[in-house]
Amino acid sequence: MAKDPSTPPNQSVGHVSRRSFLSQLGVASLAATAPPLLASTTAPATPIVEPTATDHQLEGTVPLSLRVNGKEHHLNVDPRTTLLDCLRENLNMPGTKKGCDHGQCGACTVHVNGRRVNSCLSLAVMHPMDEITTIEGIGQPDNLHPMQAAFIEHDGYQCGYCTSGQIMSAVALLKEPVGPTDEDVKQAMYGNICRCGAYPNIVAAVQYARKQA
Repeated sequence: MAKDPSTPPNQSVGHVSRRSFLSQLGVASLAATAPPLLASTTAPATPIVEPTATDHQLEGTVPLSLRVNGKEHHLNVDPRTTLLDCLRENLNMPGTKKGCDHGQCGACTVHVNGRRVNSCLSLAVMHPMDEITTIEGIGQPDNLHPMQAAFIEHDGYQCGYCTSGQIMSAVALLKEPVGPTDEDVKQAMYGNICRCGAYPNIVAAVQYARKQA
């Protein structure tokens, strides 16, 4: 039987040629290997709702009232937030420094009800009824606390990173039963580390402020 002269080579009437079969196979393979994202683009996207400042309470937080430097603050915090991080991040009081974050250096020292506390070891939610004092509440540049003035007078600092914690401990020391000698002061300030090694000047500043008091 003679072939129709209009039929292209390699193609028979009523049959799938090798070329068309491979073309169809290639299209099917491409569809099979396409990433799933192509199929998902037709689904409506879920809008992302960002929390706003008007939200009463964000998920996972608890309401907390803190009294810091004589002023009451109302906020929502993660219950795992340390007092140190709450002061620095939530209340924008960076004077309290984060040093070791393990209660070993004393840079984060604040007063809670008049007693010195390592704020990195204390949770903020533990102090809703307490009176908290930070270095910002001790004195201001135009009205320095006597201990701050003594540190300046005796060069009781070098890099200054530990200074706020040193001063907070020294101010609390003024009301503690500490002996009169330099050695007594060293023992009382044992929890505050100065990596610059300005200890003699720190002790001299504390002793000067004690005499003035």
